[in-house]
Amino acid sequence: MKLSTKVEKALNDQINLELNSAYAYLGMAAYFAQTPFAGFARWMHLQSREELGHAQKFFDYLVDRGGKVSLQALAQPASAYQAPIDAFRASLQHEQKVSAAIERIYELALSEKDYSTMSFLKWFLDEQVEEEKSVNDMLARLELVGDNTSGLYQVDQYAGRRGES
Repeated sequence: MKLSTKVEKALNDQINLELNSAYAYLGMAAYFAQTPFAGFARWMHLQSREELGHAQKFFDYLVDRGGKVSLQALAQPASAYQAPIDAFRASLQHEQKVSAAIERIYELALSEKDYSTMSFLKWFLDEQVEEEKSVNDMLARLELVGDNTSGLYQVDQYAGRRGES
């Protein structure tokens, strides 16, 4: 079954959103690269790579379904924050935006009776729960330590271990 025009457009918009996410996280990594917080910089770099992978999955799915990929311009990301917690708050807002966008595509696919797209999106729905939890966990740690430099150092060290087994 060929993708409907509406679903194809929504998937292209999601590719753009995922690429903008990667770019936003790269902007956050650039901010942290100018600070002593190497762990936070690593966390944001890893997140940026993850978002690129998500964009690639949407790209490949669109191609596999015979759709036309229409890449769009990316917005310039923020790369200045007052404090580490502000970057993570921006991250959470962005993840919530991505979650809502995926849910809208799922609803559209349901209305179009595009069960293949609904199945494809299931992984992303689950992934967004993990994404939001990961950022919320970091925010909770940052809120707990406040401006305590020793605490910030420890949270930064924790963030830098992300992805290690």
